Amino acid sequence: MSFSLRLPVRFAHVDAAGIVFYPRYFEMLNAAVEDWFAARTGIGFAELHLERGLGVPTVKIDSQFVAPSRLGDMLTITITVERLGESSCALRYAIECNGEDRVRASAVLVCMNLDTGKSTPWPAAIRDRLAATDMIAIQSVA
Repeated sequence: MSFSLRLPVRFAHVDAAGIVFYPRYFEMLNAAVEDWFAARTGIGFAELHLERGLGVPTVKIDSQFVAPSRLGDMLTITITVERLGESSCALRYAIECNGEDRVRASAVLVCMNLDTGKSTPWPAAIRDRLAATDMIAIQSVA
């Protein structure tokens, strides 16, 4: 099961030509990850960071910019979990507009202890919620 959200291309996303400046896509993806995580686990990033002392940084991302997006376009961002490890997860992203590919990307996120700055196993309740919401291959290695 995938998670999708719709996001308009805003003035802050574009350059002088009215085209999304490519680093803004990473900001959009990061915002989508926050929404996906909260929807899947019931835990927002504020609680995760401030109360639980955990973070979920992106440690690897690969992207392909397929076609430009313009001011006013309505984008659909879809996130699919491809792999869930003991302390990491691999995500696949698709950004589309009216069914047309704009960006394809994949990323690895890691559960991190904010005090130590090191990876840590997903808490069981979080891992169970992530595993229960997507049809994925569960792996026991980070």
